[in-house]
Amino acid sequence: MPLANGYGVLIGTLHDYYRDPPDDFGRYYHGNLVIHAPAGNYKCAIDVDPKNMPDGVQWRTVRLRALDFAALSSLADGWHPLASDPSSGALDYIRAAVLHPPVIVHLLRFSSCLNRLLAWLRWNPPWKSGTGFQALTELESVIYAGTRFFVFGEPFSSGLGVHNVHQNQGDPVGGGHDAENWIWQDGGTIVLKPDGSLLGFLNKFQTQSFKTDQTGRPA
Repeated sequence: MPLANGYGVLIGTLHDYYRDPPDDFGRYYHGNLVIHAPAGNYKCAIDVDPKNMPDGVQWRTVRLRALDFAALSSLADGWHPLASDPSSGALDYIRAAVLHPPVIVHLLRFSSCLNRLLAWLRWNPPWKSGTGFQALTELESVIYAGTRFFVFGEPFSSGLGVHNVHQNQGDPVGGGHDAENWIWQDGGTIVLKPDGSLLGFLNKFQTQSFKTDQTGRPA
């Protein structure tokens, strides 16, 4: 079902960033972005809890096409609620074309087999798997490249902040988080770079499925 406190995107500039202190085993659970917007500073908790697995976090970075992101880029800084549907600008790791830009190969001729392969690669991109430390290291390379930030997720129930900044569908039924399964409500961190290009950091847990049905449950 949809996230309890709604879903949307926070737009603003970087005020601060820090990691949670590691636990006794050196594991990290969150990277914390503090984003400045007109209402104040928002804490954005990016979850990289490995769930007691050596490679329990999965992530990928994606270069977005500016034209595909133009509607959200034109919004003013601040918190913007988004409907969980494709027309609102909401993210869906599995279904959103903006997160799956076409794979371009510079060849004079394309065979039908190559076209099919490129189409498959577009919608089945590789993900990295590893520890929270490894995921945060790549997240930080994205953060420090950005001048304007778009953080998708669920607003805090009290105070200024955003959580559930990760995939919010595909959790196994009975696994403890499946009540939040729904489509078109995934969290993520997208930055606008000084050259006008856009870079996104997407993160999920290995326990979450890459394929879901129309209610966000594993397919």
